Amino acid sequence: MRFGMVMIAVLLAISSTNVNAEQDLGVGLILGEPTGLSLKYWLDDDRAIDAAAAWSFSGSNSVQVHADYLFHRFDIFDTGAAMDKLALYYGVGARVKDKDRHDDTVFGIRIPVGVTYLFSEAPFDLFAEIVPIVDLAPDVDVGINAAIGLRFYFR
Repeated sequence: MRFGMVMIAVLLAISSTNVNAEQDLGVGLILGEPTGLSLKYWLDDDRAIDAAAAWSFSGSNSVQVHADYLFHRFDIFDTGAAMDKLALYYGVGARVKDKDRHDDTVFGIRIPVGVTYLFSEAPFDLFAEIVPIVDLAPDVDVGINAAIGLRFYFR
């Protein structure tokens, strides 16, 4: 559990970084598997880093911390709205789970695929994702996360 608390502190420190006008920071909730705090930091118009500190309900209940490097494709969907944007995103990342009742810390690779809707008139986005996971330690295992969420952007 101590590892999970350290990772939450790291995510909160990242969220307090100085963000310029071209790099937006979104803070919100992720609901599903896992459920908790979600952050997204835009590096440029189509790349971002996504992270979460959340509670995982699969297997034994545990704290999960993950971070992903994401690519966004805004040319796939036509929203019909003049400025709103709907994007397909995909990427690669890592997760760490600190199991409550066990000494094992699980490390895995994430391959997120999802959609995000960015509102032009409000500093919010909605997202939904499916994430295949390959755990590498302490044992090799395959799993999946699925979640929806909402973030507020500081601009």
